[in-house]
Amino acid sequence: MNKDERRQLREALRIAGAALDQADVPFALAGGYAAWVHGAPESDHDVDFAILEQDVDRAKEALAATTLDVEQPVENWLFKAYNAEALVDVIFRVAGEAVTPELLARAERVDVLGVSMPVLGSTDVVASKLLVLTEHRCDFSNLLPVVRALREQVDWPQVAARTAENPYAQAFLFLLGRLGIVGADPAVPSLGSHEAEPPDPRRGGIPVIEAE
Repeated sequence: MNKDERRQLREALRIAGAALDQADVPFALAGGYAAWVHGAPESDHDVDFAILEQDVDRAKEALAATTLDVEQPVENWLFKAYNAEALVDVIFRVAGEAVTPELLARAERVDVLGVSMPVLGSTDVVASKLLVLTEHRCDFSNLLPVVRALREQVDWPQVAARTAENPYAQAFLFLLGRLGIVGADPAVPSLGSHEAEPPDPRRGGIPVIEAE
């Protein structure tokens, strides 16, 4: 991504966040840029915002009143807004489940690129990223830098419980254990048949998940 593309993406974030906030639409910055706020590498793909399904029309109206171009794709879980080529996804369902008021209530207001806005916490960001893993969308290489950066901020037992029905998410959690990214915790479900490994000093001495 070149400097102009990065500038357009950041500007899209600022415009959309400010517009939703001024319109009093409940929302939160989500996805890669929420992870970036918490210390992960900056996204080079798009900006994600989470809203309630009941607020879709108001959110569209708020963004359409800005310089962003609003579009409704065929997918029935989001709509899109563009700042030139920079994409904003406004999401109201994640992995088939509706965004809830409780999810948005857990977001914390943060200054992001000069605009105050609610941002999802690290646990919710990671859980949402794992929930959308499927047979056709299962690139762990994009997730690893994110979880390495956020690992100490994440409630891993909660992530494991929330993603228990997704075998691709569970496989990723097992991989995190084998890599020493996730520490041993009896509240985390057993994710495999391997014996626990000792702490690796190259990884800060963090042990892997203990498995039965």
